Amino acid sequence: MSVINVGVLGCGNVGAQLVSLINAQSMSIAARTGVRLEIAAVAVRDLGKVRGIDVPSGVLTGDAVAVVNDPAIDLVVELIGGIEPARELITTALRNGKPVVTGNKELLANAGTDLYAAADEAGVDLLFEAAVAGAIPIVRALRESLRGEPISRVLGIINGTTNFILTKMTEAGTDYAVALAEAQALGFAESDPTADVEGYDAGAKAAIIATIAFGSRVVAADVYHEGISRITAVDIAMAKRLGYVVKLLGIAEVEPQTGAVGVRVHPAMVPITHPLAAVRESYNAVFVEGAAVGSLMFYGRGAGGLPTASAVLGDVIDAAVNLVKGTHGSLGAFGQATKLTIDETSSEYLLSLDVADRPGVLHAVTGVFARHNVSIRTAEQEGLGPDARLVFITHVARESAVQATVRELRELDVVRSFGGLLRVIGD
Repeated sequence: MSVINVGVLGCGNVGAQLVSLINAQSMSIAARTGVRLEIAAVAVRDLGKVRGIDVPSGVLTGDAVAVVNDPAIDLVVELIGGIEPARELITTALRNGKPVVTGNKELLANAGTDLYAAADEAGVDLLFEAAVAGAIPIVRALRESLRGEPISRVLGIINGTTNFILTKMTEAGTDYAVALAEAQALGFAESDPTADVEGYDAGAKAAIIATIAFGSRVVAADVYHEGISRITAVDIAMAKRLGYVVKLLGIAEVEPQTGAVGVRVHPAMVPITHPLAAVRESYNAVFVEGAAVGSLMFYGRGAGGLPTASAVLGDVIDAAVNLVKGTHGSLGAFGQATKLTIDETSSEYLLSLDVADRPGVLHAVTGVFARHNVSIRTAEQEGLGPDARLVFITHVARESAVQATVRELRELDVVRSFGGLLRVIGD
């Protein structure tokens, strides 16, 4: 029986749950793997805080640097979050020959490839399943099971907060502000929800996914972000009437002709028949599309202390077993792929606008679409007294052409207001 001493950096919700899981499952893990995990150190910011974890006296420490430099610590789990001091602590641990498990999406989305290279140079693991989609094993699938698969696209719901808000808006008909307040009251959203509702959290996860799926260096700054704060109850109702559900999607894809990699986060209308449309509340779901496998769907809890700690524990076990065997899992080298901008992407689109209801208006509006080579798939008109509301769904069109269409439509004197633009994904 090999004993692996684990040093945990950070003991918030996930860290405390991880300690509890290791305490509860250490015997069964040892029986199955021949490796016994022992919590040897837990570095915290405030030693006086009551944490409710069961560890021997002397395990809690306020010195994270000492933990990563301690020869008695075999494996490090980083759950501090943020970029610094997490990056320096992880780098030091790797250089000291200690495998590292982390759930730090912000760090990996900005400096992941440098850390992956440092782990390879040290000959130890850097594992990070918990950084993307909580308990869903999407990272392991991409880096192991699908490593030989030519993946063309990965898309999905990868932020539980926004999915909870959109679910409430869809099912209860509430406005965005009301749904956000409920999410905050239940602990699904922070008091400052910007990272979630404006798509930055999902963007960090999408950058990590793209890097692993395509073997290309993608950082958070490469991701196009568009959040849900401007989605209205009218948008939700319109989508529902047309047979769609609005979801915030993270999308990473490869342009087949050029090999350029595009990563984006934005609201999209998903057909009600698509599996993603049925993903409710704070759950996550990820679709992987490949040449041989077709479409695969991964579904489960995308956040929460216990599900995330379960993903961390899975990585800890893998890293501990590999350490005993003297091996590690390499992610390999990462290329510098050409980046696909949002203007170069294509999809179907929904556009709605209020116009003066008089002869010739529809011709003027559709003429704008034609001038920019945007083909209309369906069109609806609804009377609004002296005005009318026009709703169009296009055929697949280039983003740049659609944006040019929108700009010209806004300049027409017959257009009273522009209702919005939503991309249609999944038809």
